[in-house]
Amino acid sequence: MSEKRHAALGIHGAETASATQAPHYPRAAILKRARLVVACILVLLLLGAVVTVVMRFAHARTLNASIGENARLYVTTTNAKQAASSEPVTLPGTLQGIIESTIYARSSGYLLRWYKDIGASVARGELLADIDTPEVDQQLSQAIAARDQAASSLDLAKTSAERWEALRKKDAVTQQELNERSSAYTQAQANLAAADANVRRLQKLEGFKKVIAPFAGVVTRRSVDVGDLIDAGNGGAGRALFSLAQVDRLRVYVYVPQAYAQRIKVGDPVDVRQTELPGQVFHGTVVRTAGAIDVATRTMQMEINLPNQEHALLAGAYVQVALPVSGTSDVLIVPSNVILFRPEGTRIAVVDGNGKIKLHPIVIGHDLGNSLEILSGISTADKLVLNPPDSLADNDAVSIVPPKAAAPAAAAAAAKAKS
Repeated sequence: MSEKRHAALGIHGAETASATQAPHYPRAAILKRARLVVACILVLLLLGAVVTVVMRFAHARTLNASIGENARLYVTTTNAKQAASSEPVTLPGTLQGIIESTIYARSSGYLLRWYKDIGASVARGELLADIDTPEVDQQLSQAIAARDQAASSLDLAKTSAERWEALRKKDAVTQQELNERSSAYTQAQANLAAADANVRRLQKLEGFKKVIAPFAGVVTRRSVDVGDLIDAGNGGAGRALFSLAQVDRLRVYVYVPQAYAQRIKVGDPVDVRQTELPGQVFHGTVVRTAGAIDVATRTMQMEINLPNQEHALLAGAYVQVALPVSGTSDVLIVPSNVILFRPEGTRIAVVDGNGKIKLHPIVIGHDLGNSLEILSGISTADKLVLNPPDSLADNDAVSIVPPKAAAPAAAAAAAKAKS
């Protein structure tokens, strides 16, 4: 295309105009601005990194403080109390009749009839039952016949001995023959004595056909009925006919812990209570002690008697016996909710002066229900943890909640539980 045509189209003119109008920036200014932008970006990144690190440290410190606060246990404590020297020791026991007997048959046979049932009062020697003993009757008849036979033989032996003794005086028989007749007479005497003994034995068995009360009391059990087969004795197949108890006086055996065994004496008065008879107190007396400690239970058995003429108490009833304890003792009383049961033994958690837990081994005396007697292991100055968790261990750090702060916390917990 010719230059003239290009000029007509105006192409060269446009390029010349645009070249004339475009601004020209120096390269040094552009580089300066670029460095400034990069520097600002680096400063912002550095500030962001510093802020992030600071926030992480702050969060870590807060988390550690929170973990330490949550890991710390808050406990309430109490102190052991000295047991009062006049405070009685309450022990469980079971009432028994002053005399209790299980009556067995002495003769075998069949029960013909019985006369006294459970709850009946009987006097000594009163008839309880009749036993039919046909075998004993036949044996007695046979023994009487054998006795008559022995008596007849004795009479003959006696007559023969006397006759031979008279003949010996006349020298009509030898001394050997006289000795034989005398020996036969002596043997006949022995046979008669044996027959008499057998008759008396069977007559005694005949007397056992009637079952007699050995003492005055109350029938507490009847184990047989009319027609039952009765076996003599209380072993093997034999079984009891009646159980009899004298209940106008009662006795109760209690087992006193070793810590109190030497502080309770024969003749000391005791109070007996039964849960089913509220407000009533029955007074008894310590009548005897075993005088030795049972090595298996570390207790000493004591017998207490108490009158029961009005029959207000029943034999076999469970009662609580309050024994007076004389003298002073080092026994401490603690609530039952301070005890920890561990495989190595019974422990109590004690807070020392540094706020650390120390688990003390203890020896428990007697369980008083809501409280326990502690014989050794703690003192009255120790701070005992109430309701210790099972996870509590030696040297755990704890904080003691004051009683005033503990009460609102307990009230809030109770309100939360109700809601």
